[in-house]
Amino acid sequence: MDRPVIYADLNLFRNSGPESSSPRSLPRDVCQGPTWHPFALKLGCAGIIFLVLCVIGLSVSVIPLIKKSSIENCSVIIQENRNKTTEKPSQFKCPMNWQQVREKCLIFETNVSSWNNSRTDCSRKDSTLLLIQDQEELKLIQNKISDVGILYWIGLRFTEKNWKWINDSFLHSNTIQVFGDADENSCAYISKTELTSEDCGAENKWICQIKK
Repeated sequence: MDRPVIYADLNLFRNSGPESSSPRSLPRDVCQGPTWHPFALKLGCAGIIFLVLCVIGLSVSVIPLIKKSSIENCSVIIQENRNKTTEKPSQFKCPMNWQQVREKCLIFETNVSSWNNSRTDCSRKDSTLLLIQDQEELKLIQNKISDVGILYWIGLRFTEKNWKWINDSFLHSNTIQVFGDADENSCAYISKTELTSEDCGAENKWICQIKK
């Protein structure tokens, strides 16, 4: 004989399990820091900005001062170099019995001879016959001549139809003028009052020079 089948409904409550399926929401104040933190952050940012502005301001004000100082130092160096080039050497002394005129040492020979012999004598002294640069130097040298009648050969001779110095430069007539004849056998001498030509074979005293 068959047994009867009995059906039964089972109602399971879902809420009866553990309550760990969904996390609880934390209180609102748990993740928030103290109230002074935003203020400190703003203050720190303001301080950094202030420091940056100070550095920029100092850079703007210091760079022109550095440039000005560099320019002044360069000016001082240039001026010192100019002074060194324009100053005359104070340690230079002429040899014994030589006289200083401007940047030259001169010796006024007391013997007499021809122009060629005078030139040779100056060469033996490691010097040359006198070369005159301008009218002012001529006057300075003439003032050192004691007597009007004394004549001194200088390093000037008439050649190639021009008055020519022994250093191969030509005389400029607008600077110094030679009085007297001008021919191929004429040499120049100076006295206390003039610069004149004479036959190169004549015998006169002479002036040798050493240039600094």
